[in-house]
Amino acid sequence: MTAPVQPLAMAMVGGGPGAFIGPVHRMAAELDGVIRLRAGVFSRDHMRSLEAAAGYGIDPARAYPDVATMLAAEALRADGIAFVAIATPNDTHLPIAAAALAAGVHVISDKPATATLEEALALQRHVAASNALYAVTYTYTGYPLVREARERVARGELGRIRRIHVEYPQGWLAEPVEQGENRQAGWRTDPARTGVGGCISDIGVHALNLAEYVSGERIDHLLADLAAVVPGRRLDDDATLLLRFARGARGLVAATQVAAGARNDLRLSIWGDRGGLQWSHADSQHLYLRWPDRPDEIVSAGAPYLGSLATGATRLPAGHPEGFIEAFANIYRDFAGAIRAATPISETALCGIEDGVRGLRFVDAALRSSAQGGSWQPVEDAGARP
Repeated sequence: MTAPVQPLAMAMVGGGPGAFIGPVHRMAAELDGVIRLRAGVFSRDHMRSLEAAAGYGIDPARAYPDVATMLAAEALRADGIAFVAIATPNDTHLPIAAAALAAGVHVISDKPATATLEEALALQRHVAASNALYAVTYTYTGYPLVREARERVARGELGRIRRIHVEYPQGWLAEPVEQGENRQAGWRTDPARTGVGGCISDIGVHALNLAEYVSGERIDHLLADLAAVVPGRRLDDDATLLLRFARGARGLVAATQVAAGARNDLRLSIWGDRGGLQWSHADSQHLYLRWPDRPDEIVSAGAPYLGSLATGATRLPAGHPEGFIEAFANIYRDFAGAIRAATPISETALCGIEDGVRGLRFVDAALRSSAQGGSWQPVEDAGARP
């Protein structure tokens, strides 16, 4: 009999007591049994890191005080880590990823890739100099019907793309909650921790990524109006952008974190000269296709007629809803498969360093545009995805 494949050992940096995204990373990574969380630096405070390790069921000897110590110790173990997952505030992404890549350890990171464009370009150089893989967890790309939409657009079903809209309203920062005990709001609104952008870096990059991932188009110019709506807030909490794409399409991104009552209401619409499609996070099990000359279609997750990208990301039969954890798990499962097969990230459905850099180019252009009173600004490195 063939020996069972041992799960890849993962280390996580961040995700300590009270964290939101750390436990999500852990649940998603372990869902398919191909990865196990074995080590980490879960907090800057080593006692809190030990507390997190106990909660995750990890050997306390593998809850390390810092990343350098972890990488050195794990390199000496026969069962040492295969990759590091970064779930920390943005200001630490570059040093953690650079250290892991230099040690030959694969990296999967929360978005945005780094706090600034300069850091993203530096990280791109580290990735190029390493034999290790690097991916960014743009979670919505893990949804089966987002991948189905991508495949249908690539086949030309919508024709020439003319219009791309992404709306992403949230309301959790509608009040100055960072002035209280909300630690998530505290670091996400602090320029020293989150970087140069607020809403534009936090959820705006998701909107950019979803638009380009599904459409295959690349933004080459944008006009942005960024605002800090809540008095006293130092970074933008509201963003509206007009977009011009390299092959002639037009579009917009409307992202806000001050829409009182809104939760995580992400919505994508794409129109071509033959038809259009719509997908929303609130109704993630359905993809709506709109046609001018025949009845509209509703495509359901888990259906037998889906393409290979969607089928490969589907776990349950049609009618059994899958959600955020499963989408995140698809990204981790794909990453584990790429590590085992030594497959370049560019040959998978994953988002790699190029996508990470794209996000920071988008943020940089938006900040320049808004600072100049809403002028059109170039987004460098434009062009269609291969």
